[in-house]
Amino acid sequence: MDRRSGTAAQISRVSSKGQVTLPKRVREAIGVGPGDVVAYDVNKGVVTLRRLEPIDLAFHAAVESTLAEWGSKEDDEAYGDL
Repeated sequence: MDRRSGTAAQISRVSSKGQVTLPKRVREAIGVGPGDVVAYDVNKGVVTLRRLEPIDLAFHAAVESTLAEWGSKEDDEAYGDL
C-alpha cells in the first residue's frame, strides 16, 4: 500500500526479453489498449509511463508543406532567438 495515495502498488514481472505486461488497472488508468504507444519518462530512478496521442500523418504532412516558406536562412537569423 502506498502511504501517499492510499492505493496498492501494481506489479509486473520483466520477461527474459525485457517485456512487461501492464496490469489492467494501469491500462485503464492511462487509457491504453492494443496498438497504442506509450512513453517512458525517467527521472532520478523513477519511471513515469504515459500514453502518447496518435499523430495524424496526413495532417502533419499538409501543415509541414505550408511552413516551408519560413525555413530560409534570413528567417533563421531574424527569428532564431525567439
